[in-house]
Amino acid sequence: MRIGLFTDTYSPEINGVVSSIVLLQKELEKNGHEVFVVTTGNSLFETEYQGHVLRLPGVELKQLYGYVLTSPIHFSAMTEIEAMKLDLIHAHTEFGVGIFARLVARKLNIPLVSTYHTTYEDYTHYVNPIHSKSVDKLAKKAVANLSKLYGTTCVEMIAPSEKTKEMLLGYGIKTPINVIPTGIDLERFDRKNTDPERIAAIRAEAGVRPDEALIVFVGRIAQEKSIDYPIRGFLRIKTDRIPARLLIIGDGPQMEELQELCTDLQLQDYVVFAGKKPSEQIPAYYHAAEAFVSASLTETQGMTFIEALASGLPVFARPDEVLKDLVIPGKTGYLSRTPEEFALQLEAYLKLDQADREAMRQNSIEQVGPYDSRLFYQRVITMYERAIRSFKDYYEVTAIKAKNEYAEVTLENNQEQIQILVSLDTYLDENIRNGSRLTHQQVTRLQEEENEVRGYQGCLRKLAAKDRTRKEMYDYLTQQTDLNIASINRIIEKLEEKGYVDDLKYTRNAIAGMQSLLQGEHKIFKVLKKKGIPVEMIDSVMETMKDDESELNHAIEAAEKFQRSIHEKSVRKKKQLIYQKLFNRGFSSDRIEAAMQHLNFLQEETEELDVLRKTAAKAKKRYGNQYEGVKLRNLVFRYCSAQGFNLEDIYLVLSEMEWEDE
Repeated sequence: MRIGLFTDTYSPEINGVVSSIVLLQKELEKNGHEVFVVTTGNSLFETEYQGHVLRLPGVELKQLYGYVLTSPIHFSAMTEIEAMKLDLIHAHTEFGVGIFARLVARKLNIPLVSTYHTTYEDYTHYVNPIHSKSVDKLAKKAVANLSKLYGTTCVEMIAPSEKTKEMLLGYGIKTPINVIPTGIDLERFDRKNTDPERIAAIRAEAGVRPDEALIVFVGRIAQEKSIDYPIRGFLRIKTDRIPARLLIIGDGPQMEELQELCTDLQLQDYVVFAGKKPSEQIPAYYHAAEAFVSASLTETQGMTFIEALASGLPVFARPDEVLKDLVIPGKTGYLSRTPEEFALQLEAYLKLDQADREAMRQNSIEQVGPYDSRLFYQRVITMYERAIRSFKDYYEVTAIKAKNEYAEVTLENNQEQIQILVSLDTYLDENIRNGSRLTHQQVTRLQEEENEVRGYQGCLRKLAAKDRTRKEMYDYLTQQTDLNIASINRIIEKLEEKGYVDDLKYTRNAIAGMQSLLQGEHKIFKVLKKKGIPVEMIDSVMETMKDDESELNHAIEAAEKFQRSIHEKSVRKKKQLIYQKLFNRGFSSDRIEAAMQHLNFLQEETEELDVLRKTAAKAKKRYGNQYEGVKLRNLVFRYCSAQGFNLEDIYLVLSEMEWEDE
């Protein structure tokens, strides 16, 4: 297999990413594969190609120590890369050379995989010198969006740890993510390979006395590594007169700041800065030490932790997900949350007898057995083979019809032509364009999402007719579609995000509308609760819109309307009916009583006897076809009584009427 490794950083630079790439390159070549490296160089304008390593022009960023920024477009390099006849491209960065890798893969129709080496969210301070929370939030959001975009261009991805995979899933990346911890050459870190004289020389260079323990840090000297943590811990070491010294190996933008910190804390005799060392010398520095320390919480895997353990050094660190299977407290190291706690744990370790410290050394070596480079190679090559197979089974985008909230995408391969509805968000996230290629896995995923798109479109049609609550849309989706709960929740969230469903706005409008129709607060509350509006929201909105005078005026207006509409009833019956109607409208008893006090029944009281005569005459006519005599008279009496008329008035009116039995 002919494999292209695209990376922004490569030998002779020293960092975890370079170590991972070099190891992968060696294992691939050891197993008969031909490997080409495309990376950055020292020239501003010239492309250099030597020994299967193609170096692109770039500019070193002083603030980001060791990082060379390069353009994502290199026309002059394309001819060289075409001649490599690559079977697969493996990108090890998201920017610069990483973008170029994606352009090359697309142009040459080569499957692309990538490894996510760096938690870029932890590096946003480099673009935020004023420490603004708003700038930091925007930077982290930009990192998430870019990471998601780059992830969609790969056939498969590698995450060095479960922590990194969870972070990528949180970004919304749907490309298959393989957790493959970077391996190391365990033999290279075997203590027997380092000459005792070399160990003695290193300790002498660091000024370590025979009775002192040497604690080593290896890595980039930068803010995200939290090197000030162990330095501050050595304040306690100094106070307690513990015979130990801290050796810091590496270089970076925080070097001067940390050196000044040591001067301020008067730790010059306890902390030694050795500077950057060639990678082939690093194992010897591990072997010269009694323990390794790093307080970094930004590692995607933590290669220096693994190297230290492989060298037989217990690790002192802070609790972090990537260390879950590496640092076992009391067995392969210690975890602390403060510099003082680190110092106390180091003191306790140094007081162990030789047998216990030897046991921890053996435990540390055994703990990294699964990181053997041979296992790493097998996992990566299996993923390569799967990616190539998957890439061959691709669909080409032949047509796109963009509509209001979705796009209709036509796809073709050798066997079929299919059309899929995709949301505009997915259309953009998946970077779908005419002529672009989608793997079978991507197409399957889009087809699974299509029902969700159709459900969303159905919601838009219903909302176009009238506003609806969250519950009403939820009921529609559960009753009228086969979507699962997760899909329904995503649709509802999207409708709310776009403002198509807004229960708070709905509640305000509904209350105002029902009040204009002279509905009382109890009726309003009942209606909104039935529509799924939370009780707390109804109470809150009604409280903000509450106007006692307005509410009373609505009740009075409704009562007067009912008074005008009720005919041929006694004043007492009329009052009962008005009260009932107001109650049914949702007005409270207190509000109804107040409204009734505003009604004038003087005219009805004056005309009540005439109304009674008409009522009695109608009752006599109604029952007269079936009854006569006393029976008829009693029925008329009961009817008039039921209408609330005074009994004496009923007797008077009935005595005025003619009855056949008289």
